[in-house]
Amino acid sequence: MKIRIKGNTLRYRLTKSDVETFCSTGFLSEKTAFATTQFSYELIAKEGISQLEADYTNNTITLYFPKAVTKDWATNETVGFENIHTTSAGDAISILIEKDFICMDQALEDQANHYPNPKL
Repeated sequence: MKIRIKGNTLRYRLTKSDVETFCSTGFLSEKTAFATTQFSYELIAKEGISQLEADYTNNTITLYFPKAVTKDWATNETVGFENIHTTSAGDAISILIEKDFICMDQALEDQANHYPNPKL
């Protein structure tokens, strides 16, 4: 799982195995260790919601995903999900969670676990 942050925009990109794991367990997490603390970002399937939601607590960004949608996301053609979530403080956060496609340029990272790019 990769994360991209710009201002109040959050984007998670998931490989094939990430999507499969998330759909079967309802949870996915990554961590980055710094000298004095650890930063985490996670994806959690949540009952009772119909749109993506976001929170930040204890150095962790948590995106909540409607649990009902996890049932077949790993096997269907849906690329991703997006929502503009309004926080309890009234701020708008744009959220995008999507399957990670093979890059069209010559990326140096291993892309064997990425989804085929429909533009290739």
